[in-house]
Amino acid sequence: MTAPLLARSRRRAELSLGLLVVAVTGGGYILVALSEGPALPPDLYAFLAGIFALYLVAHLAVRRFAPNADATILPIVALLNGIGFVIIARLGPVKAEYAEQARVQALWVAIAIAVFVLTLVIVRDVRVFERYRYTALLAGVVLILLPIAPGIGRTVNGARLWIAIGPMSFQPSEIAKVLLAAFIAAYLVDKRELLTYGRTRIAGMFVPSPRDLGPLLLAWGIALVVLGYQRDMGTAILFFGMFVAMLYMATSRAAYLVGGLVLLAIGAWIAYKSFGHVRVRVENWIDPWKDPNDAGFQPIQGWFSLGSGGVAGTGLGLGNPGLVPKASTDYVFTAIGEELGLVGSLGVVAAFMLLVGSMFRAAVDAVHPFSKVFAAGLATIVGLQAFLIVGGVLRIIPLTGITLPFVSYGGSSLVANFALVAIVLRISDEAATARAAP
Repeated sequence: MTAPLLARSRRRAELSLGLLVVAVTGGGYILVALSEGPALPPDLYAFLAGIFALYLVAHLAVRRFAPNADATILPIVALLNGIGFVIIARLGPVKAEYAEQARVQALWVAIAIAVFVLTLVIVRDVRVFERYRYTALLAGVVLILLPIAPGIGRTVNGARLWIAIGPMSFQPSEIAKVLLAAFIAAYLVDKRELLTYGRTRIAGMFVPSPRDLGPLLLAWGIALVVLGYQRDMGTAILFFGMFVAMLYMATSRAAYLVGGLVLLAIGAWIAYKSFGHVRVRVENWIDPWKDPNDAGFQPIQGWFSLGSGGVAGTGLGLGNPGLVPKASTDYVFTAIGEELGLVGSLGVVAAFMLLVGSMFRAAVDAVHPFSKVFAAGLATIVGLQAFLIVGGVLRIIPLTGITLPFVSYGGSSLVANFALVAIVLRISDEAATARAAP
């Protein structure tokens, strides 16, 4: 198929799927309003026009600047974002702390779409990150450590992850994860042969030298710094998991996975013995009933919320998800499970699986080695972040307290993840254009 035909086919599919997403989001908003009384919401048409306009802007940007990109990534992102917004809007009447979140989230969605478009406009070739790899590394490390700085660093819910300048606050680690993924991808492309086959002979075998293993040890050290000074277990695991996964994907050596798991176990043991907040999270994971009225209250309420949803859910607006602390952020998945049930929860998980799978497909199809590794790293970020929060809520792993991508309330994560998606679409467009060229 020629490039023009491919572009028209993919963009038509993307627009059709987008219209379906608008209908699903609008239908959810109507159901939430009808749960309060037999009347449609007064701002229904403005709401539908708003979400359609935002999706249309994003679609037109892809049509103009990445016409051959994958047709499923943007609609899936829009679906997850729409489900999250409906849940946040539903929580508004429950508690005062949620009352303004839907309005603020709508503003952040608009900003995220603007950043998405700007990323497509500015990043015409993702290999610019490869050329400025050390600049990306320096910027990423500075952003990670910025919340520690006195004066602008802020501690929220026990974790020092935020910076505040005037009335605006932001979580810089969300941007740092993209920059560090770019650096490690560029490094791995350069050192791939040395990391795969090694240049130091030990007991008759060639293994990578300590100099070549520097990125893995650096990732481990950064993870411990983040965990120790910022008191954030989720971000530390996310960074380290991303680095180890990218190292394995670039070299295909299972030894790196084993080494990464060993380092993770050592780091977890050190963190458990050294940091009280880590110890509390692990003990709550093992047995929250030891302190059901304080430390264990949130996970216990989350399980009750998921259990009351059953298979089909209570229905939008008919449950009590507000009884769970932080139902719009850390525990938004329990609100989905209660009101949409097992079916809705599996739907959200399936949407994440399709999204990550589409991003990995873009990585496999990419022409340039850097683009392959970079796209795979970005896909790993989204997949691992979703696993950490869903797994924590379901008690598969200790709760880490990070946001569910595109779904949870919060502007920092939303903006960074939309920029991440724009980069993957750019890589997908480059690959499809190269394949369609004569």
